[in-house]
Amino acid sequence: MAVAQRMSEQAYQEFVLSGVEGRWELHDGQLVEKLGMSWEHDDLAERLGYLLRHQLDRAEFRVRVNGGRVRKSDNTVFMPNVMVVPTAYGQEFRGRPGILAIFAGPLPLVVEVWSRSTGNDDIDSKLPIYQQRGDLEIWRIHPYERTLTSWQRQPDGSYRETLHRDGMIEPIALPGVTIDLAELFAV
Repeated sequence: MAVAQRMSEQAYQEFVLSGVEGRWELHDGQLVEKLGMSWEHDDLAERLGYLLRHQLDRAEFRVRVNGGRVRKSDNTVFMPNVMVVPTAYGQEFRGRPGILAIFAGPLPLVVEVWSRSTGNDDIDSKLPIYQQRGDLEIWRIHPYERTLTSWQRQPDGSYRETLHRDGMIEPIALPGVTIDLAELFAV
């Protein structure tokens, strides 16, 4: 559900921190509520978060599942389903209870899980923003087709797209991390 009134990021933060129910994003100044998701959607995001957390050094990275925020500009704030955040990015938010942690710097991994309610529109609208932000790797996981599409940032700033149906995936910016698709999609 989109709300017609345009708002700034500051107004967005005040709105979210006011205690209003729901999960909200800001799309080019438009307040948009993230809809409820299916069992498979949320389960897949949680499972990926678990697999990442068990392979990453907590001193270097944090994994956020359905709870982190990224910004492109002052009027666009997204909540990816899963994201890996360098621990150092959190320093500016420590001890500031009235401020949302909204990350502007490029992330090593940003993940969107396909859902029936948002379909391809979610990734179609968010993928270009993640690429403009310079995020190093972007994944779209489809829980029903059992596919993972990755976009990996190349040295020239372009992105290489790869569709994975099985095997092991090694995120380019997370050395030593391997995600086994059979384990990720296990029922």
